Amino acid sequence: MADEAELERLTARRVTLIYRLDLIAKGAQITYDDGTPVDMASEKARLETEVARLDRRIDALTQTLH
Repeated sequence: MADEAELERLTARRVTLIYRLDLIAKGAQITYDDGTPVDMASEKARLETEVARLDRRIDALTQTLH
């Protein structure tokens, strides 16, 4: 049961990150609270790394559930 809840949480997080990557691909710009622009190339790389990490965790959890 806990593994299934964790899988759902990770999957939802992954969907959010994919959505953010899509926004970046469409040219979205974000800024920090002080108005300084975020380096979107770095943000894209960070999100891609996080998606890959989540993919590995999701795969591992899926293996334990089956």
